[in-house]
Amino acid sequence: MAVAKKDQERVTYAWMYGQQARKDGKERSVPEYWTEHAEAWLQGFDGVPLGSEPKPVSEQLEAELDEGAVRTPEVRL
Repeated sequence: MAVAKKDQERVTYAWMYGQQARKDGKERSVPEYWTEHAEAWLQGFDGVPLGSEPKPVSEQLEAELDEGAVRTPEVRL
């Protein structure tokens, strides 16, 4: 599901404000202003990374990027 850019920004800000509240020693209760994005605020407060989990590198990509594949090509003049 695609999320509108404006909503993405609001989620990001809610997450950042949650992190800042934890750093400031405030209690873990979502302020009324962030009620709509409470989940993101709490994730920020709890230190949960924003967004999806990083995907593991596939075996095919590992094979493509072995040392032989990333060595510097020889320059011929």
